[in-house]
Amino acid sequence: MNQQDQQRPPVFRWIKTDCGRAKYADLSARQGLRAKGRLIWFVLIAAIRDWRLADPDQPAGS
Repeated sequence: MNQQDQQRPPVFRWIKTDCGRAKYADLSARQGLRAKGRLIWFVLIAAIRDWRLADPDQPAGS
């Protein structure tokens, strides 16, 4: 496992777009019960939408 894999959150395996990853970072920084609920909802919807996209963090040959 390389250093880049250790730095990125595991949820980035399912959230593959740059804008989705930026939104995840914004939502995960917020505190409170409503914020955590919105974060879970966002991850669920983003994972469904990005399901068919290629993972940009994977090398082209794998």
